[in-house]
Amino acid sequence: MPAPKNLDPSASLAALYGAKLRKLRGRAGWTQRELGEKIPVAHSRIAQFELGNETPPEDVCRRLDELLGADGDLIDLWGHVRRTPFPDWARMFMEYEARATAMHKYMAHSVPGLLQTEAYAREVLRLGQPWCTGREIDEKVAARISRQSLLRRAQPPLLWVVLDEAVIRRPVGGGAVMREQLDRLIGVSEAPGVEIQVLPFDAGGHSAMGGSLTLLSFDNSPDVAYLEAGHSGQLVEERAMVARHSYRYDLVHARALPPEASTALLHEAMEDFGTCATQAVT
Repeated sequence: MPAPKNLDPSASLAALYGAKLRKLRGRAGWTQRELGEKIPVAHSRIAQFELGNETPPEDVCRRLDELLGADGDLIDLWGHVRRTPFPDWARMFMEYEARATAMHKYMAHSVPGLLQTEAYAREVLRLGQPWCTGREIDEKVAARISRQSLLRRAQPPLLWVVLDEAVIRRPVGGGAVMREQLDRLIGVSEAPGVEIQVLPFDAGGHSAMGGSLTLLSFDNSPDVAYLEAGHSGQLVEERAMVARHSYRYDLVHARALPPEASTALLHEAMEDFGTCATQAVT
């Protein structure tokens, strides 16, 4: 059996919760599998709780607190963790994002957060985190929209986005939400320093089918890559691996429609969702 990964409780509230949970479990003499069976949840989720990669739902947290005799400590700490808008892996990425001078993104499933409308962001977050309350979703939406200030700087980063055609065809939130979101994309694509391309279905298989990919460039430090799938993300800093992911992006970019044809496809998709007057986004 491999040794458990080291935890740094000072890294974040989620890490502190995970370290506390592991300590209590060890004191009870249970394995992750044994504890999971008593909840019941999969032992792999217990592992993610302990690593700080996932926050348990409230009912699971209360059961953990009861089983491990935490006397409310886990519940109290859980409340602080849930009030943190972004998980640890996302916060690390956003620290890099805030310093980037250029961004290249391939998005497999959804519009990038920096370009989402409030209604679209709310639907994506609601669907992706169905255990959250309305208030929690409101907080997450506000946090996501606030990140868009990066693009309103005096010198915003250069932005090149390749969207899988599924992103513009899937009716997230219904026709009205999608019309507004596609309208936003068309407007943003007209701004200087922004390019938006669509990778059409008929391009077939491609090098980034595993999920979304972001490459960030900086003035005085090496590029980094960020891989995202579902509710997890991986920041890649090792130069050889970043170069490989950059090559993958280039291959996707080469198979995407040119910007003008991509804009035409965005208009076509918006018409499919109904009519909506296009307004430029400043």
